[in-house]
Amino acid sequence: MSDLPDRRLNAYRPDLAEERLRGLVAAESYIVGTTSQVSVPVVQLRARPELECGTDTELLLGETVQVFDSAAGWAWVKADSDGYVGYVPDYTVGPVVKSVTHVVTAPRTFVYVGHDLRFPTVQALSMGSRITVVDERETRGTRYFLLDGGQAIIANHCAPLDSAFSGDYVAIAGRFLETPYLWGGRSGFGIDCSGLVQLSMLMSGRSVPRDTDMQAKGLGTPITREELRRGDLVFWKGHVAIMEDDRTLLHANGHTMNVSHEGLEEAIHRIGWLYDQPTGYRRP
Repeated sequence: MSDLPDRRLNAYRPDLAEERLRGLVAAESYIVGTTSQVSVPVVQLRARPELECGTDTELLLGETVQVFDSAAGWAWVKADSDGYVGYVPDYTVGPVVKSVTHVVTAPRTFVYVGHDLRFPTVQALSMGSRITVVDERETRGTRYFLLDGGQAIIANHCAPLDSAFSGDYVAIAGRFLETPYLWGGRSGFGIDCSGLVQLSMLMSGRSVPRDTDMQAKGLGTPITREELRRGDLVFWKGHVAIMEDDRTLLHANGHTMNVSHEGLEEAIHRIGWLYDQPTGYRRP
């Protein structure tokens, strides 16, 4: 087993490593990252600077990252939200121009060219996206937040930064029902099992690890199957599900290929054929 730090959470290569790893890993040079901000609705983060490389996770509009290197069209970054390291196309991150004021709280919403729902849309944003509101308008009883350039977003699909992160994470996760399953997905357009746990907990005000194995090791405390109740987590090898109550799961899964409900006993029986019995239960 390698003694090197987890590459998902530590930025190091033979030629370059983040400064905090000096003395822990060998590299030709060490660097302190430059803070940048995601400038597109969703960007896939990959372990290597190749489009053929699978997605590890996703970053959302307005989230900040530390950029360690930029070359050949790729930026090597570390997400400030959960410490995940990887590569994104360099055009998807840029300088932090304005402070974030609001967060999208609807699973999905649109940005319009102006403050009227009949106007064309220019973007679709996921829950968790961070935006800068510069003004407000009302059209035919609907309130809009104005963004730079006069673009607009439905006001009740957002909340101020200081009050956006609250509520019952299970109820938040339930708002993603029927969202397509997407390996590495972390948005309202496509999401995987651990992404659903992470994003819904983030929106309830809690920062948690990204991947299933990280959550199974360090999220909350271990419990027994008999203790399961609403909000607890059930883990299999490579999978996690949220308890809606003591009998029903909510999870993004490759069986239905979306976020769905499933009975606990039915899920244990079905998943057991492929991945054996649950590896553990935790109360976050």
